[in-house]
Amino acid sequence: MKDNWKPRTRLVHGGTRRSQYNEVSEAMFLTQGFVYDTAEQAEARFLQSGPDEFIYARYGNPTVAMFEERVAALEGAEDAFATASGMAAVNGALVSMLRAGDHVVAAQALFGSCLYILEEILPRYGVEVTFVDGTDLDQWRAAVRPGTKVCFYESVSNPTLEVIDIAGVSEIAHRAGATVVVDNVFATPVYSNAIAQGADVVVYSATKHIDGQGRVLGGVILGTQEFIRKTVEPYMKHTGGSMSPFNAWVLLKGLETIDLRVRAQAATAQALAERLQGHDALARVMYPGLADHPQHTLAQAQMGSGGTVLALDLKGGQAAAFKFLNALHIVVISNNLGDAKSIATHPATTTHQRLSDVQKTQLGITPGLVRLSCGLEDTDDLLADIQGALDSI
Repeated sequence: MKDNWKPRTRLVHGGTRRSQYNEVSEAMFLTQGFVYDTAEQAEARFLQSGPDEFIYARYGNPTVAMFEERVAALEGAEDAFATASGMAAVNGALVSMLRAGDHVVAAQALFGSCLYILEEILPRYGVEVTFVDGTDLDQWRAAVRPGTKVCFYESVSNPTLEVIDIAGVSEIAHRAGATVVVDNVFATPVYSNAIAQGADVVVYSATKHIDGQGRVLGGVILGTQEFIRKTVEPYMKHTGGSMSPFNAWVLLKGLETIDLRVRAQAATAQALAERLQGHDALARVMYPGLADHPQHTLAQAQMGSGGTVLALDLKGGQAAAFKFLNALHIVVISNNLGDAKSIATHPATTTHQRLSDVQKTQLGITPGLVRLSCGLEDTDDLLADIQGALDSI
C-alpha cells in the first residue's frame, strides 16, 4: 500500500519507526551509541548491521533513518544518507567517488561554496574540473569525454536562476559513463523529478525548504542503494559529516508541511514576478515562471513551476540595491532561502563575494542583483513592501 501513497501522505507517514510505546510523533533518539546484549551480538553488528540495528550515531540513528527513508520516498530514490549540512552533502557526494586523475564537468553558475569545492579542493587532490555554460548542451558535449567521472550542476542556478536540462545533460553524461550529480535545492523536493529525468545522485540542503523555518542545518544525498551504502556511507561515517538526531527530528517535522509551504511560496513568487515587471527601478526581473525567461519552457516541463525564488536587478547598481534592502520592512536581509519568512540578499557582497569581478560578470551577478526568497506572508503585503522599497530609490 505504501507504494501507492501520494506525496503528501508519504511526507506525513513515510519511514515512520515507532518504539514499544507507539508514540504519534516521531521519537527523538538523542544517543551517541547503542548497547549490545552480548559480545557476539556486537561482533555480528559490526560485520553486517540490519535495517533496524545501529552502532554509533556517526554511522546511523533511528531518528535520522526515518528522515532518510521519508526523503527517499518523496524523491523516488532507492536510498539516502543524511548529512550535517547542505555543503556536507555536496562534498560527500563528490569526494566519496572521486580520485586523483578523475575528470569532472560542472556548470559554471554555482553557489559560492560549491565553486570553492570544484575550484580549490578537488584540483588540490588531482581531480581535473572543466566548467561549462550549463544551459548550453553543446558545451556539455564538447567537455564530456570518455572517462569523465562526474557531471555536476544546480538544476536551477544560484542566484541567477538558470535552468539546466536534466534529461539532456544526463543523456550526454551517461553516453560517456559519467555519474550525474544534481544540486536540486531551488527545484525543491516538491517540484523535483530529477531522478526520473536521468539524474543518478541528488543533493539537497535540508536547511532550506525542508526545514523551512530557519531552525537547523542539514543536508541529504539521494541515489541508488549501492551508491549510498557502498560509496557515500563509508566516506561520511569515517569523516564525520553525519546529521544529528535532533536536527533529523526537526526536519521530519518540516517534511510534514513542505508540500503546502512550497506551493504557497511558489504562487507568491509567480505573482510578485509578474507584478514587479516593468518597475522603473528595475533593469530586469529574473524568474523561471515568467514567459520571457530564457528557460521558461524547460522549467515548466521539468518542474511545473518557477520555484520560490526570484531575482531583481536594480538599475542603480550596488548603491540602489543596498538602499532597496535597507528600505524593506517585512522582507528580512539574510543569506538563507526557502524560509517561511521572505528573505533578500545581495549575492555580489555575500554568498558570491569571493568571486572575481570577471567571474561575477560572466555569471550575470551584477552589482544591482538582489535574490528574493518568497515566504508565507500575504502576497499583497509583500508586494507593497517591495514596491515601497523600490519607489524609495
